[in-house]
Amino acid sequence: MLWKRTLNQTSCFIRNLRPINFYSSRRFSELTVSRLAGDDKGIVCVSMNRPKANALSRSLIGAFQTTISELSEDKSARVIILTSSVDRVFCAGADLKERAIMNQDEVSEFVQQLRKTFTDWEKLSQPTIACIDGAALGGGLELALSCDLRVGGKGAMLGLPETGLAIIPGAGGTQRLPRLIGIPRAKELIFTGRRLNAQDAHYYGLLNNYNMECSGYEDALSLARQILPNGPVALKMAKVAIDDGMDAGSKLAGMEVEKRCYAGVIPTKDRLEGIAAFKEKRKPVYTGE
Repeated sequence: MLWKRTLNQTSCFIRNLRPINFYSSRRFSELTVSRLAGDDKGIVCVSMNRPKANALSRSLIGAFQTTISELSEDKSARVIILTSSVDRVFCAGADLKERAIMNQDEVSEFVQQLRKTFTDWEKLSQPTIACIDGAALGGGLELALSCDLRVGGKGAMLGLPETGLAIIPGAGGTQRLPRLIGIPRAKELIFTGRRLNAQDAHYYGLLNNYNMECSGYEDALSLARQILPNGPVALKMAKVAIDDGMDAGSKLAGMEVEKRCYAGVIPTKDRLEGIAAFKEKRKPVYTGE
């Protein structure tokens, strides 16, 4: 079962567990996609389950690419939680055994594929939340950085140790980390290869929330539930406005990005539904139109 490890680990998760409709990709056993039902309908959990460490292999990256393609076309998916079903590991980074038999051209090609996959994940229109309940190291942390939000549990351990292997973070870490926590702190973590627990990672700005008592899934699910009722088109446009606006080069250019994104919500049925629901003192029912 997808949540067998978590249920055995802690009772704090159980009170938030609701029935889920769940399907597994028959082709890729290393990545499981589950859909929550009832009041949580629209929340999708993507769980890595590659034995031992969720090491980033060609097969796991292929599974991610397929899943990204599916989710990008899935209008019923409104919030995505990325997690792990492997004990004490979120994602430990590259599969070094596989990397060891690659020649230089193959290494370069694989890292480029990794970089593109994480960028495609980052560009998903739905808000994404990384739930980190174990080691998120190297490429594993770079994957978490490509999510919109990050929460950690008591076993979380985050770091970019690549310089200790005489390489650098190559799947976006040198770009996303300083944008998230600032240049001096990013340099400190990359130069030293320091590993942070959940509390320290929150202090550095890597995590939005953390739980030192049990799994971070409660916090991830709580965030997803707060996001879920909001307008899907508005969430998509807000994400584009923030991400593209921050890379626009100036505040003035960013304002133009915001202007275009706001124009995208004006003609929607959801905007009219939001106004009507406010007037009628009821909860809005958004359809993503």
